[in-house]
Amino acid sequence: MSINRVIIDTDVGSDIDDAMALALAMKSDDICIEGVTTVYGDTNLRAKLAKKLLTLGNAHNVRVYAGIEQPLLHNREVWMAGHEGDGVLDDYEMLEVEAEHGVDFIIRTIMGNPHEITLIPIGPLTNIAAAIIREPRIAENVKEIILMGGVTRLGDNGLKIRQIEHNIKSDPEAASLVFRSKAKITMVGLDVTMKVKFTKLERDRLKASGLPLNDALVKMLDRWFLFIEEDFTLMHDPLTVSLLLDRTLVKTEKVTIEVQYDHRHPTGQTIATYDENGNVDLCLDVNSKRFNELLLNTLLKEK
Repeated sequence: MSINRVIIDTDVGSDIDDAMALALAMKSDDICIEGVTTVYGDTNLRAKLAKKLLTLGNAHNVRVYAGIEQPLLHNREVWMAGHEGDGVLDDYEMLEVEAEHGVDFIIRTIMGNPHEITLIPIGPLTNIAAAIIREPRIAENVKEIILMGGVTRLGDNGLKIRQIEHNIKSDPEAASLVFRSKAKITMVGLDVTMKVKFTKLERDRLKASGLPLNDALVKMLDRWFLFIEEDFTLMHDPLTVSLLLDRTLVKTEKVTIEVQYDHRHPTGQTIATYDENGNVDLCLDVNSKRFNELLLNTLLKEK
């Protein structure tokens, strides 16, 4: 299998799934992280948290770039839980990230390596939209965009899930631009991510491994479990990364996506239309058991 060269664009913070996705990527032999960019809210804090996680995972050489803090039109509220990095980012001031802006890094890397770089946005799509605005040729030169975001309610769990998803509603104007760019996109939305769970029993297996990165993940997991008052959490972002390792984990349909929104908050509904020539592969079902095995087996191995 060829090595997948990726840029991960993340709003890593209080919720755990971004950190788990970073861990899965850095511990996968088939993934080469060209760089990490951060988006939404305090992107400098998020960048330092990403750098700390990379350091704990022995991915010291991966560079991290802070990106855009506000949505494109500065017209949406930014949600942060208020405990980003607690217990993990104790040496906050000592960590250094790159001076180059995240959007500039995305443009430079993709245009310098045409058809070789996969973008993995697992937060709001502001950085990706800004990169396409500044350099429209991004859409034709990126290898693929595999994004976590949106929901169509077209899967067998459709009646049980909400109509609007966080990453899209946080910047629907940016999402609309990205989907309309004609770039090759795989959309990993709530239709499948609501089916992949990580429980406290699996948390215990991470803890037992004794690996520094897993210890940090456990600290974040424990704080997140307390915050959401549940004994499981959903693995939205790790599922997105996992498709680089095994695309057969999901079933997809070829569609076009329209983002419907107005200037009220929150809006940003992703509407799918079947189109055999569409630019979006929409994930509609997932083998959650196989995904859980892949995630745990990867995180538990030493690298």
